Amino acid sequence: MTTTVDTLPALDTLAARVQAADSGKYREVTNAMTGETLGRVPHCSADDVVAAARRARNVQKSWAARPVTERAAVLLRFHDLVLKRQDEVLDIIQLENGKARRHAFEEVIDVALTSRYYANTAEEYLKPKRRQGVQLVLTEVWEYHHPKGLIGVIAPWNYPLTLGISDAIPAIVAGNAALIKPDDRTPFSVLWAVGVLEEAGMPPGLVQIVTGPGSELGTPIIEQSNYLMFTGSTSVGRSVAAQAGERLIDCSMELGGKNALLVLDDADVGKAAVGATRACFSNAGQLCISIERIYVPKTLWDSFVPKFVAATEKMTLSAALDYSGDMGSLINETQLKTVIEHVDDAVDKGATVLTGGRPRPDLGPHFYEPTILTGVKEGMTAFADETFGPVVSLYPVDSEEEAIAKANDSTFGLNFSVWTSDPQRGRRVAARLQAGTVNVNEGYAAAWASLDAPMGGMKDSGLGRRHGEHGMMKYTESQTIAIERVLPVGAPRWVRADRYARVMTHGLRALKRLPGVK
Repeated sequence: MTTTVDTLPALDTLAARVQAADSGKYREVTNAMTGETLGRVPHCSADDVVAAARRARNVQKSWAARPVTERAAVLLRFHDLVLKRQDEVLDIIQLENGKARRHAFEEVIDVALTSRYYANTAEEYLKPKRRQGVQLVLTEVWEYHHPKGLIGVIAPWNYPLTLGISDAIPAIVAGNAALIKPDDRTPFSVLWAVGVLEEAGMPPGLVQIVTGPGSELGTPIIEQSNYLMFTGSTSVGRSVAAQAGERLIDCSMELGGKNALLVLDDADVGKAAVGATRACFSNAGQLCISIERIYVPKTLWDSFVPKFVAATEKMTLSAALDYSGDMGSLINETQLKTVIEHVDDAVDKGATVLTGGRPRPDLGPHFYEPTILTGVKEGMTAFADETFGPVVSLYPVDSEEEAIAKANDSTFGLNFSVWTSDPQRGRRVAARLQAGTVNVNEGYAAAWASLDAPMGGMKDSGLGRRHGEHGMMKYTESQTIAIERVLPVGAPRWVRADRYARVMTHGLRALKRLPGVK
């Protein structure tokens, strides 16, 4: 493996973090920009997963015994190191994933924000909390939260740093160990992150990485974990959820999307057009929360569409490891083939390409132009199926009601977007949309980056939520401790049962009128 990038760490050193029994069995990782070999990582087996889980559990016990403030301090040091050494991981993300550097930087920011947020909130979230007892003064009740133990994280390739390590961060500060399987196309970003976490003071071995195909390692990871975080397709998510259910372990999943953007009739057309380019084409559309459907009032169609096309055509496609590119490459040949098939199928059945619609082999083997379609109808693959590429379909609508109805007419409900000059109107419309997050006058970043609020999908777009309090507490076991004083719950032996029932009945009626009693 050779590279001319001065800031790129030695990838073979990162790969050495993966412990595999068969040290002679490897998987090659491809440079998404060029199609050439970037590096290689061990091809782990089910036995390697078991061994990694055992090593992580051995470290977890002492880690959980440390004060929350000490665990949080590790995250704050990690925050600083990620920002300081960002050029290293930006290069890695671009080379193994193919995205433009500006979109790789979003991953750096996400990891830093996530680390800071959970470092600053963990103590409050995890501390024992007093709850109301059944007999008020006589019953003292406490709620405790204990780490579940080992958290399995199965991460995708489209955001290898963010989805590789950010889901593990709240689990770690809550006192858990983590067993992470990055996608075998993009393993180096999370390997880098784990090394930096250990540099920040996390005990070596607390986070274990296994590399290899999900078809071989997914089931062993589920079998070894106490909780599972999965990000991927809806079809695979169903299988993962079924396996987790068989083991009676909980899971959280972010799955597919066919996200919609609504331009309302009072929107600033210029701002909406520019915002739509970011919403649709960030990371070449390989973003679970990116937009693939746009609904435009007929009254604004002739002003919005030309502006959106013009803004899209101004975008620069680039394989450069700098900030000059607006959009990078697709991940590999498989993803490129999917995008080509969706566009060609739509065109063959009557859709129109307003701009784009072509591969760009002159830039690299997996580049495809940002593409805008009209006339996409039911029966075309691109109508309801997730393309997961730089392709968006435009639809004219007569009214706000029609736009809401069509946006909601999907099996998916992950992230929607609304554009309007009236934020309160935008909020009202957003509340009627069947999606886990809705951004008003933004495409996806405002809701995603607001870490104090939950993020996840409705319908076939997922289970559970990441971010916010739930994003940490899901990695813990809730425990209630109730201490009874003086009198037991129930009739004392010296009181007749019928008299006790009458007294309690009167008492319950009185308590209903007492303010502050839940």
